Amino acid sequence: MPAALENVFLVSLHSMPSPAHQEVFYTVPRAGHLIAGIHHHIQRNHFPGHELILCVRGRGWTCIEGHRHKVEQGDLLWINCHHPHEHGADPHDPWEVYWIRVEGPRLEQISDLLAVRENPVIRGVDLEAVGSLYHQLFELLAGEAPGSPASIHAHVAQVLALAFNARQQAGVRTPQLPIALRRPVERMKMFYFESHTVASLSALAGLSATHFSRLFKKAFGTSPVDWLRRERINQAKRRLVDTTDAVKAIADQVGYNDRYFFSKDFKKHTGLTPNQFREVETSSRRTV
Repeated sequence: MPAALENVFLVSLHSMPSPAHQEVFYTVPRAGHLIAGIHHHIQRNHFPGHELILCVRGRGWTCIEGHRHKVEQGDLLWINCHHPHEHGADPHDPWEVYWIRVEGPRLEQISDLLAVRENPVIRGVDLEAVGSLYHQLFELLAGEAPGSPASIHAHVAQVLALAFNARQQAGVRTPQLPIALRRPVERMKMFYFESHTVASLSALAGLSATHFSRLFKKAFGTSPVDWLRRERINQAKRRLVDTTDAVKAIADQVGYNDRYFFSKDFKKHTGLTPNQFREVETSSRRTV
């Protein structure tokens, strides 16, 4: 049978989670079941949330940070929509997918644990189990009285747990941090707002600055200074969405003494100024 030219949406659901629930639960503002046509293609610079796309039939692809990845039947594709992303159907065998857009606490950290940035395609998930969870989520979201926030959270958590199990069974383990790096990394995580230098961090590690920098780069793929900047920006993103604090106050809270430099650094990492980021995130919560 020839592939369809147009997309067919068998399920397309919207929900409007309470802002209070979004702070503590995984929420699903959008979900759906799509039989893709040969021209199915989505490209965005940034978008709210994380999309978890389960390929139940056919094939697709994604392109993240210039790297193209194939998606096969049974794969779970994790897209961190806050960063530039692109995905679509293989025109020779267009995919059929279940998908949910998830928002909630610690998704960035979970995606880091699963090495999503390097490889967004999670293979070996239990297709029957994950597919069943998606159907149950569709039912919860489609009812006249949508399912309780706790129930939706629990179903999403099960999907994440199955993704984590698949990664572990595939031999992708959470990286073990070298012992020498544990104290300086813990210090930066707990006190990201303080001033840190390579010299002070290497002293905590008991290493020379050169050896410390080399070991850190091997473990994290980046320098200590850039790692700390990313941590500060992530903290700032949370503060911009979860509080009404002024941008200057948030800059101070996360360790930037200069608001101009903070705004410049923030835009470099996210593509938006702090005010633009806050406006996009808050408006998306009002409209989903």
